[in-house]
Order: sequence, then structure tokens, then C-alpha cells
Amino acid sequence: MNRLSKALTLGLLTSLLGLLISVTPFGALLEENLGLDRLFTLRGERTTPPEVVLVTLDKESSDIFGLPNQPAKWPRSYHARLIDNLTQQGARVIAFDLLFEEPRNAADDQRLAQSMRKARNVVLVEALKRETMPQDTGSTITPAMTLERLVPPLPLFSASALATVPFPLPKVPVKVSRFWTFKPGASDAPTLPATVLQAYALPAYNEFRALLIQANPAYAARLPATPLQDPGLQHLIESVRGLFNQEPALQKIMLDKIAISSSPNRHLLRALVNMYAGTNHPYLNLYGPPHTVTAIPYHQALSSSQGFKDKAVFVGFSEQRQPEQKDGFYTVFSQDDSGLDISGVEIAATAFANLLENSTVRPVSPAAHLALILLYGLLMGMACRWLPVAFALLASATLVGSYFAFALYEFSTAAVWLPIAVPLLIQAPAALFTALLWRYIDAIKERRRLRENFGYYVPTNIVDKMSTGNATPGTTGELVHGVCLCTDAEKYTSLSETLPPDQLRTLMNAYSHALFTPVRQHGGMISDVVGDCMLALWTSPSPTTRLHQQACHAALDIEISVAQFNKNINKNSTTATLPTRIGMHSGNVMLGNVGAVDHFEYRAVGDIVNTATRIQALNKQLGTKILASHDVLMDINGFLTREMGTFALAGKTQPITVYELMCHEHHATVSQLQIRQRFAEALAAFKDQKWTEAMQGFAATLQLDANDGPAQFYLNLCDSKKNRRRSDKLHGIIPVSR
Repeated sequence: MNRLSKALTLGLLTSLLGLLISVTPFGALLEENLGLDRLFTLRGERTTPPEVVLVTLDKESSDIFGLPNQPAKWPRSYHARLIDNLTQQGARVIAFDLLFEEPRNAADDQRLAQSMRKARNVVLVEALKRETMPQDTGSTITPAMTLERLVPPLPLFSASALATVPFPLPKVPVKVSRFWTFKPGASDAPTLPATVLQAYALPAYNEFRALLIQANPAYAARLPATPLQDPGLQHLIESVRGLFNQEPALQKIMLDKIAISSSPNRHLLRALVNMYAGTNHPYLNLYGPPHTVTAIPYHQALSSSQGFKDKAVFVGFSEQRQPEQKDGFYTVFSQDDSGLDISGVEIAATAFANLLENSTVRPVSPAAHLALILLYGLLMGMACRWLPVAFALLASATLVGSYFAFALYEFSTAAVWLPIAVPLLIQAPAALFTALLWRYIDAIKERRRLRENFGYYVPTNIVDKMSTGNATPGTTGELVHGVCLCTDAEKYTSLSETLPPDQLRTLMNAYSHALFTPVRQHGGMISDVVGDCMLALWTSPSPTTRLHQQACHAALDIEISVAQFNKNINKNSTTATLPTRIGMHSGNVMLGNVGAVDHFEYRAVGDIVNTATRIQALNKQLGTKILASHDVLMDINGFLTREMGTFALAGKTQPITVYELMCHEHHATVSQLQIRQRFAEALAAFKDQKWTEAMQGFAATLQLDANDGPAQFYLNLCDSKKNRRRSDKLHGIIPVSR
């Protein structure tokens, strides 16, 4: 594969990675929670339109009025006075983000209703309650169904208000990033921001109706001549929404006519068209942290002139300090210095302002999104693989910076949301890492032939050092901690006498495969092979339990592998087999080249090699298969072992405690556990020189397993001790008792 093919391949793989992630829910969440948040924070605050203002119910106003800081308990006469004052100052629409579900003082309720009727511009919010109901089909009950039910204000207020509509928001701590204009789960009802926009744009209704009739004269019969005639504003909004849903081309027709119009209400007409034709769940274009939207405390709005003429006024809870907030919602700007979440009424005002300015955040279309991911991935992948490393780093940094700058510009100037999380956080690092990894793979291919040829004779790490000029025969050496595993096959000598050399070679290759495979699988290194004996090592700069566990796993797997090897020999009608004994010890060892002149061998040098060999030989006396020193088994779990005793091995000055490695702990049978327990009790008696008690224990062990070699060994030894015969030294191996 040439360089261009590799570059195209990496480009396509990078594109495919981005596409696959982008179409998953994870990709969408990544873009919203990281990408969109980053765009907002880097863009910072922006100016809110002057047409919207908040009147906030807060602790400051409660204290001034001498009322509890629970605005739900305020006398409703305060709200009546507020409506009167706002109407007198020329507010165009007043929206209450407060619930008026319960009757209170009758006189105050009548006073508030009267103010609403007089103002004719008050929009009230409805409660949106979710109910879970089981579905009874007669014989069975199907899974529960969740229904949304609108709970309007008291009939007195509903009849007096211009409209009553819901304003659904997610429960905290869910982050608020979108709002509803029309809520599908509530009979497609218009929400508070959409209703306030239509109410605010009532002065332009006649022009809007005329544009609709021009687009389709049949609409004249479906649209009231005056917007507030029965059945009311909400029905009007739902009717117009239905027209736009039925005829998607209506948006372009009307916007084209508005573009050539000289009406002073063009911005209102454009806002209405875009709202009715747009998605019912747009993204909020937040103006900044809490209180970015112009806010006036309730007591000021009630007692003085604040310039409410032609404003859309939103009334609701909004505190100045975090401990006092009662109606907060988490947004990307919630982590500012104040610690405040944005209030529900400010979200409503922000949504209205977005609709009025036609500035909701607009994600690019799905097709454009995927095209950007595809093109970006292709360019990034090709640049990283085609160019030399230094230029690839520069090119990728330039591409990342340029794309991010363009995405931030589009977001800041036009509220267009381009994907940035997947391209910048996934595709770019993936392409760069893959390119570097690919280059590394190409580089080591130059050394592969050397590794393949010499790796059969010398450990691959030494081949690597020698191939890079970092090792010289006779000088390479490293002191490490290691676990040494030594094996020896029984009956090998007699077998070699009976087989022709070529058959013996084939047999020993198969036998070596049975030994080597478990060692390799568990991270070991074949250090030396002489005839039927193998020496394997697990090494690290310092002692770790992981090495000891790997060696024990390998020993047990070797036992299984050799058993299968011997079984296969029997299938081939070969009577001789190669039962194998294993010994293990751990400690410091020197790894390096040993030799002189023109012949060197890489091997381990140290006491643990000799000790492991002696422990392996001890299997023959004890009738066991796998023995390990205490140093190997210390501090590791997961294996069933039993102590064999402390032995003065031939040629060793210090006695060594040796254990039999029986099996993995989770594979242990009841019989093995009983044998282990009986043997341990007998061995304890042996150490205390209680020969009769020890013999009884070892005899009991043999009753559980008549072929248990260690029990038979110690039974014979106890008999010798008890009868004071001098036969306790067997082949240079001396069990040590107290």
C-alpha cells in the first residue's frame, strides 16, 4: 500500500468513526453537553432585546412589603395593582409564571380578575401534571401509560385572562437547553413563549392575516377578522399552526412577501411566520448568566414608572442570591461566580426574546451535519498520514483551529450550531494517534525479519536492543526480580532409546509446544531448553504479585497441556508418555549473555535457577507434580496449596519451605480440601515429633486418596523416626522437623 492509499484509508476511517458516533445518542449528548456548552461560554453574554423585561418576586420585595418570602402567600391584590400599573404605563402583554389554581381571599380574587379583564393583555400559565394510569384490557393489565393533563387557573381567572397556556420545563437537575413552542403531549397546545409572542404581535395581526389570505384565499374563512373574538387567542394560534403544518411551503411564500414589504411591523411578521413554521422544540439561545435579561424587582415595578411601554413583561420568581432561589434550572451558565441557576420566568422571557428576534440556536441539518463530519474526517486523516510527523502536527492543529474559529463565528453571529465535539475531541485525536501508530508499525516492520529469524533463539527484547545497536554480546546484563519455573519429563531417557531420531524430534517438538504455549500465554519467557528440561522466567524490575500469579497459572496450564499431549500419544498407539514434574522459586536473577570468544547464550544466572531445579527434583521423592517455594506463593490468592514441609535441599545451606500447587481455588473438590486439611494436621504433628499422631494423620490422608505421594512419603519417614532408623536422608533431601 503506497502513501496515498494509506492517507485515503485513514481519512475514510476517521470519517467513518465520526459518522458512527454522530448518529448515536452518545454523539448527540456529546455535542450538546460539550460542544454547545463550549460555544456558549466562549461567545459569552449578548444583549437582550429591549422589548422584554422581567418583574421578579424576590426576598427584597417581600422584606419591603413586610410579607413572608413565599410569594404564593402574597395577597392577590398586589398582582392586581401590578397589572393596573403596567397597563397604565403601556405594557403590551403581561405574562404571569405563577399558578392561580386555588381560591384565596374572595375580594382579592375579584380584584385581580377585574384588573385582568380591564387590561385584556394578561397571559397566565397552566400547570402541566403527569399521571400514570394502568391500562385494563379486560383479562390483563398492560404496562402503565403516562398522560399529561393541563390544569388551568381558577375559572374566574381563566375567563378574565387573554389566554391560559402551559410552560413545560424539565425537572432539575436536568440541564435546560430547549423549550417548547407547541407541546405535543398536551394536545399540541401553544406554550407561554409562543402565546406571548402572538399577543405581543397583535398590532400586526391584520397584516399577517392578509399575507395568509394572499398565499391561499381559502384561509379567509378559517381566520377571524379580529384576533380576540371567540373562541379566543389560543384557538387562533392553534388554527394558524395547523395551516403551516398542512402547507410547509407557506413559510417561504410569506417571508418573500415580507422581504419586499415596507411595513414597520416586518420584524413581528417575520417572527410569527418563523415560529409557526418552525420546530416545536427549538434550542434556547441564552443571553448569559442569570439576570442577564433586564429585571426589575416587584416592589419597584409596583411603586414607580419603569418604562414598560410596548414591553412584554414576564412576572415570576427570581432571586438575587443562590441560597434563596426557589425556581432555578440548570443551564450552561449555572457555573458562574454567583452559583445561581436561571429562573423559570427568565427562561420564558429568553424563549420569547429568541422567537421575537428569530435567534433560537439552529443546528445544521442532519445531512449538513454528516457532510461536515465526513469532510473534516477525510481532511484530518489524510493530513495526518500523508505529511511528515512535524508537518502533520502543524496541519492538524491548523485544521482544528480553523474549523473551531469558523464554528464559533457562525454561532456568535447567526446562532448556527456546527458540530465541534466529535470533530475536535474524537476525530482529530483519533486521526493523529492512528497516524503515529501506523508510522510506528511501518518503522518496526524493518526489524521484523530480524525478530522472526533470531527470536527463535534469543528473547525478542534482546533482539530489539541488538537491532537498534543498544546491546553488545558479553556486556548485556540486567539484575531483575524473577520467578523461575523448571520442568523435567519422566521416562525421557528410555523413550529416546526406543525411538528413531526423526520420530524423537517430532515428538519433542510437540512436547515443547505443550510446555511453551502456557508460558507464552501467561507472559513468561523461555530461557533455556536442554533435552526434555525447560527453564521459564517471569521478570520485572521489582517484586510484584502479578508475576507470581502468572507463573502459577502457567504451571497449572502446563499440567493440563501435558496431560492432553500424553493422551494424544496414546491415541497414536505410542505406549510411552512423558509425565512432567514442575518446580518454582523466586528471587533476584541476572539476565544476560553468557559465553566467550564467538559463542554466547542468553540465559538467567542466579541461585533461584538452581533452587527451582532442586525443587523440581523433590517431586520425584514426594510423588507430586508441581512444587513451589514459599517465596513464590507468598501474598497471592486464588490457588489451592498445601505445605509439604521444610527441606534442606542438596547443595543448599538454608532449608526451604515447599508447597504443592494443587489447583485453582475455585476448581477445588471436596476431596482435595479434606486431603489438604488432614495432611496439614499430620504435618503439624510431624514437626512436633509426635510420630504416632503424625502416622495416624498420614494414614487417614491415604484413606482419602490411596495414591497421595506426600502422605506415603511422610508415613515412611515417621516410621523411620519412630523406630530410630537412620533412613531419613533420601537422595540428598532432608525434611526438617522441630
